[in-house]
Amino acid sequence: MCPVSHQLAAAKAMDRVVGAQPITRSAEQIRRLMHYGRVMQSHALHFFHLASPDLLFGFDSEVNLRNIVGVARAHPDIAKKSILLRKFGQEVIRVTSGKRIHGTGAIPGGMNKHVSRADRDLLYRDVDQMIAWAVDAVDIVKQLHAQNAILYDSFGSFRANMLSLVRADGAMDLYDGVLRARDADGQIILDGASDQSYMALIEEEVRPWTYMKFPHLRSLGRDTGWYRVGSLARVQNCDFIPSPLAETQRKEFIAWGKGAPVHATLAYHWARMIEVLHTVEVIKDLLDDPDILQGELMASGKRGEGGVGIIEAPRGTLIHDYRVGADDLVTMCNLIVSTTHNNQAMNEAVRSVAREYLDGRALTEGLLNRIEVAIRAFDPCLSCATHALGQMPLDVVLLGAAGEVIDHVVKSQDGEMLREPANFAEPRA
Repeated sequence: MCPVSHQLAAAKAMDRVVGAQPITRSAEQIRRLMHYGRVMQSHALHFFHLASPDLLFGFDSEVNLRNIVGVARAHPDIAKKSILLRKFGQEVIRVTSGKRIHGTGAIPGGMNKHVSRADRDLLYRDVDQMIAWAVDAVDIVKQLHAQNAILYDSFGSFRANMLSLVRADGAMDLYDGVLRARDADGQIILDGASDQSYMALIEEEVRPWTYMKFPHLRSLGRDTGWYRVGSLARVQNCDFIPSPLAETQRKEFIAWGKGAPVHATLAYHWARMIEVLHTVEVIKDLLDDPDILQGELMASGKRGEGGVGIIEAPRGTLIHDYRVGADDLVTMCNLIVSTTHNNQAMNEAVRSVAREYLDGRALTEGLLNRIEVAIRAFDPCLSCATHALGQMPLDVVLLGAAGEVIDHVVKSQDGEMLREPANFAEPRA
């Protein structure tokens, strides 16, 4: 899902290893163009292809309808715009990194190519249409919220701290910045923290039942220091969005909370579409910048022993941390990816869904889909969140107070629900 984000985070870390700090303006502007194209196409995929079937048709709609094919049949205009929005973002990635997937544009110290004038002109031809469609995308999500405000505000909802990068002046910045965190009431609890000192701020807890770690803010501890990342955090953590149309939409989103932070899990999609609008506005500005067409691409300086690169990937804050020996071999690597940051938050969303929709006696397809809906709001990187044609594997066990298995359902690859006998196996999920 995230080759561009990982490449850029790694490149930012390795810039420090090769002594390229800062990189040249041309290299940074091209990297920014690549990254904002990446966020744009990922958000379009995430919302329209993976999440919108549930929101447009309903959580209990026919399983075979809940997919992008069903959306295309029932809402062809929405499907067309979503496909072309994502295609535009993919083209931005291609012209900056060499290809749409696993490109090689960003390298330690800068970039390996400029944007060609022909490619710039090709993108510029369509960018105003993309902005108009991004405005439409925000309107779609706002209408869905307005039509069923009680559901959208309560589904999978929970209070949480928020973490993201912001620009030095508090603006949203998806490529670079300082770390800021707010508590569940919206009060800033850390600000202006250097990306290089993240280990002093964040601790990763290991638990025996999972390979995933549980990050939390050291100052608050494991019980109250966990947080959410991603679009819902970013839109509320920044002071403003530095593009006019998206900033107008951000203010409307903030007003929805009536003076308090918005903690609704489904509001991730609203925030996500605001970011789509912002990315296209930024892309248009970058296409106007002559430095993407010419200028120095590589910087150099005194070699370092390591470095940290942090970027706001589509699903949230992404950290790459490396130490490199004198022989140029990596001796230590630590990554904290968006899914890991959101680990506890996703668990809380599932817990909230279970409390609202589980009757304590049996597992239903509707409940399983609601679990997927909650996870899907955060992250399509998890297999049960991808919603490919409504056919995703999911393994859910319902335990009684004494630990006995009450129900056990496996949702197979073809979407069939298989109810296992109580003695089938120990709980696996």
